[in-house]
Amino acid sequence: MTTLGDDYRRNGFASPIRVLDAESARAHRARMEDAERQIGPVHYQDKMHLILTSTWELATHPLVLDAVEAVIGPNILLYNSMYVIKEPHSSAKVNWHQDLTYWGLSDDDAQVTAWLALSPATVESGCMQMVQASHLDGRADHITPEQRSADDVLDFGQYIDDVDLDAARTVPLDVGEMSLHHGWTVHSSMPNRSDDRRIGFNAQYLAPHCRQTVHEHGTATLVRGVDEYSHFDTETPATTDLDPAAIERQQAAHRMIVDTYRSVNAR
Repeated sequence: MTTLGDDYRRNGFASPIRVLDAESARAHRARMEDAERQIGPVHYQDKMHLILTSTWELATHPLVLDAVEAVIGPNILLYNSMYVIKEPHSSAKVNWHQDLTYWGLSDDDAQVTAWLALSPATVESGCMQMVQASHLDGRADHITPEQRSADDVLDFGQYIDDVDLDAARTVPLDVGEMSLHHGWTVHSSMPNRSDDRRIGFNAQYLAPHCRQTVHEHGTATLVRGVDEYSHFDTETPATTDLDPAAIERQQAAHRMIVDTYRSVNAR
């Protein structure tokens, strides 16, 4: 009998993993959308666990951490958290790419991304597609166009041109289900053709021996086990929603991550 960890190591992803019932997932969606009404769009805003208690609760949910532990071990840092949102009938898409390309991390296998559906992630709404076992090939060459398409969600419009589509698998998720994927797993998603928003909670986790190679100290939060390395500065997770001082810290952390992407892209 194969385990979640076996599936992940063989395929580069594991899915679906039930974390929340539908009612709980909808409640977290409502809390996120209430924040949007107060501060504006939260799509692709980094370190949201610093300003929203709902984000922190999702990032530290025991079932999420159990799944992460099966992949990277018992000592876990939360490196980032964000929401990935496609509006209904939007042309927004994500081209074939690998997450680790611009992250500047020291150990490829010490990182895992969790993607939790707060609304249905179906083929119609533009769920992720992943290329099976592509993580085993390491980094692929990415093309960065001179001008990024307005429909492309990625920061630089980067894409992989030569993709084994025969190995591609759609990864639909029901509300409250989660997938895990490796940073070298080639993946993409198509536009949302449905009548509802496609809302995903996205979090990246690291084993503590992993470090940031661009900035001397990034930030991260220990969420399980112990950190014997102290490669990252500590953070203060949200205890109330949208505290002004916390928003300032979150924006500074967001700028540091964006700067990391740009620095690695310029190499």
